Amino acid sequence: MRVRDGDSSWNVRLLRTLDEAAPLVSAQDDVVLSLPVAAVLAQRFRLPTVDPTEFPEMVRIQIEKALPFSAEEVTSDFELIEQNETESVISAVVVRNERLAEIAAPLLDKGIIPRQVTVYAAQRATTHAPEGRALLIYPEGEALVSAVSENGKVSFARTLDGIAPEQLKMELPQLAMSAELQGINCSFPNVLLDESCYELRDTVQGILASPTELVGIETPPASVKLNLLPDSWRQRRVQLVKRGEWQKRLVLAGGAYAALFLLFLLYLGYTRFAIARLDRLIAREAPQTQFIRETEAKWKALAPAIDSRYYPVEILLHLYEGLPSADVRITAYNQSARQISIDGEANAAALAYQFAEKVKKNPGLQIFRFDMGSPRILSNNHAQFRLEGKPR
Repeated sequence: MRVRDGDSSWNVRLLRTLDEAAPLVSAQDDVVLSLPVAAVLAQRFRLPTVDPTEFPEMVRIQIEKALPFSAEEVTSDFELIEQNETESVISAVVVRNERLAEIAAPLLDKGIIPRQVTVYAAQRATTHAPEGRALLIYPEGEALVSAVSENGKVSFARTLDGIAPEQLKMELPQLAMSAELQGINCSFPNVLLDESCYELRDTVQGILASPTELVGIETPPASVKLNLLPDSWRQRRVQLVKRGEWQKRLVLAGGAYAALFLLFLLYLGYTRFAIARLDRLIAREAPQTQFIRETEAKWKALAPAIDSRYYPVEILLHLYEGLPSADVRITAYNQSARQISIDGEANAAALAYQFAEKVKKNPGLQIFRFDMGSPRILSNNHAQFRLEGKPR
């Protein structure tokens, strides 16, 4: 059964064997394996009501006493039918691990471990008779199953040989007698017959003297607590789930890496395209750029001749404006196209530094950047200095 896309209804597909179903599911599907009654043993117990934490251990002990197999060979679970202050009635179900592995082999061979292993009779009982007592009769393969349900829990079940009315007349009373011996009241207020066995309706009503209701396939069946999943399967399923999560993470990481790599390739392609476009623009504008450069070079070459700030007379005037006193004398002046140097002598080194500072601050000489080394002190304590000016 699968949920239809777009609504809450279900698609139901009938398959004859689990071998046919295995190829239709995957390890990521939510698989519930429902066992036939012939594969399990259902037992009804009456136990004293004790501490809830001790109850599972008490049930386990009772199951082990009733089984002809060791506890390691089987998987069991139980459901509480009813309980009062002094007594608890439970339904215990057991399956041999070997038999379970044989049934589930088509799934296990594909690496599919069910989320839950339960009993189909328990699902039908919970779906159609969640309260009170009921008798369910339905086919499983070539056999007919009769299961007693109490409050939605299967407390007694038998597989009948054949589905002929005569066979049913002989075996249903025996089933009722066996159920009575286990303390089950066999006056069933609800008798549920699978719709595929419609021709047996009058026979069942005649035997049990109770109204018989026809029921169809559950879509979906109600969920049940009963879980016969072995511990080894449970651990393996946890491992598979973790591996699936890691696979998803790796796929996401790979997808993210691929996306980043694709973005990088796109960026690289765009960058190359942009560079090629700029190269074409540069090549197209190259003549104009060359003209501008040549023009700029010419203007720079002509600047000393046409810019009054570079005239020697103007520069010398500003230099004389910077002399602090007659104790500072300019002894040599040199000027190239864009560079000047001034040699001088001062009666004291402080006067030389004072002259250099005034020259640096002169507004008319701001086109130059002046530097002066340490003055050389002469034998008469005068200081010789050299002031160099370079264009900014």
